[in-house]
Amino acid sequence: MQGVGAFSMFLPAKIDNQVRYPRLVVLVFALVTAVNLWRSQHHIFAPDGGAQTIAGIPLDAYSDAAAANIITLFALWGTSQLLTALLFLAVLIRYRSLIPMMFVVTAFEYAGRLLIGIYKPLQGLVDPPPGALINLPVVILSLAMITLCVLAKSRQTK
Repeated sequence: MQGVGAFSMFLPAKIDNQVRYPRLVVLVFALVTAVNLWRSQHHIFAPDGGAQTIAGIPLDAYSDAAAANIITLFALWGTSQLLTALLFLAVLIRYRSLIPMMFVVTAFEYAGRLLIGIYKPLQGLVDPPPGALINLPVVILSLAMITLCVLAKSRQTK
């Protein structure tokens, strides 16, 4: 099934490695992919899973069992992030026509994080975790990349 107009790039009829949008989109996607790969391995392999060192959760304020459970949840989250990062890496290396769709995924993921952070905020933190500070900028960046893709597609069809 062929997509309609500028939005056919999100579900292309042909999935290939052709870049049909500005090179900047690929470069930004490479950066997003690298960050996803780093954060996933950090949550899996860091002794605290990044819970205290990055998220600022005061693990020492909890019992050993509770702290261990939090660390395990961060590692499990890291596994999900690793799967997403590996999918992004495959798209970057072999299926670049899917990069616009991956920016849609990224925008939804970080918008979800932003909304969850508002409606179910972490309690007992001195400062907001760095991840919370980057959510809105990543949503805006993703929407900017989507816009560049749509504009490039519109110019191609004229």
